[in-house]
Amino acid sequence: MSIEIPKNHPRYWSLVIREKLVHGFREGIVVPQGLIAHGRGEAFDYIIGEKTIEPALKAIEAAVAKLLLAKYPVISVNGNFAVLCGEDIVKLAEELNARIEVNLFYRTREREEKIAQYLKQLGVSEVLGVGDDAQCVIPELFSERRRVSCRGIYIADVVLLALEDGDRTEALRKMGKFVIAIDINPFSRTAQMANITIVDNVVRAIPKMIEKAKELKSRSKEELQKIVENYDNRRTLGEVISYIRSRLDELAKKGVFIELPK
Repeated sequence: MSIEIPKNHPRYWSLVIREKLVHGFREGIVVPQGLIAHGRGEAFDYIIGEKTIEPALKAIEAAVAKLLLAKYPVISVNGNFAVLCGEDIVKLAEELNARIEVNLFYRTREREEKIAQYLKQLGVSEVLGVGDDAQCVIPELFSERRRVSCRGIYIADVVLLALEDGDRTEALRKMGKFVIAIDINPFSRTAQMANITIVDNVVRAIPKMIEKAKELKSRSKEELQKIVENYDNRRTLGEVISYIRSRLDELAKKGVFIELPK
């Protein structure tokens, strides 16, 4: 049962996100494990200050440049990602001329179809990776994520995925694919294994990627390539960790990070 969240509640947007996930769970799109994963991500969002930090903006620019250069970009979607960012995923795919594919760890035919139907209601004409469409296999991967569309992730040159997904990220890299990950945990295997890691909350990152795609679409291939070549994921992750350390040091000195009533 949904509740009405007061607009002036200090945790309004956090509660809105939670309600979306709970609704997605009740609809069979999100699994219980997805709710746990969100809680872990929210903890990291607290740590970075619930905002898009400068290293994430660098990663967003490089990611969008690479996606615009891609011959066959694919956006991989799971339940949490669909529920939290469905409309923006559709918009981003349109800007990038990218395909959208459902790929799940906790996989059932019913859940695949529900996610695909949800995305189609938002304007996607075709969603890959559902049922018999997932006939190809990612080598050296043994979870249900191994099954992918032969018309999608399997032949993609650039794959955008969101939330923690380390084993598949590593397997896709071994296949020679360029992997862009949105993961708010800079210490995860996903973040460490991806070519480009956007350390941010997906609900902030995807709209910013749409804006950046509109900005960069008019750039030449040479300009886009230069943006990608000048990007260093290890250095950017190091900047994220340095930011976290500095912020925590500052908060520790203050002893509190919210204004207490006097």
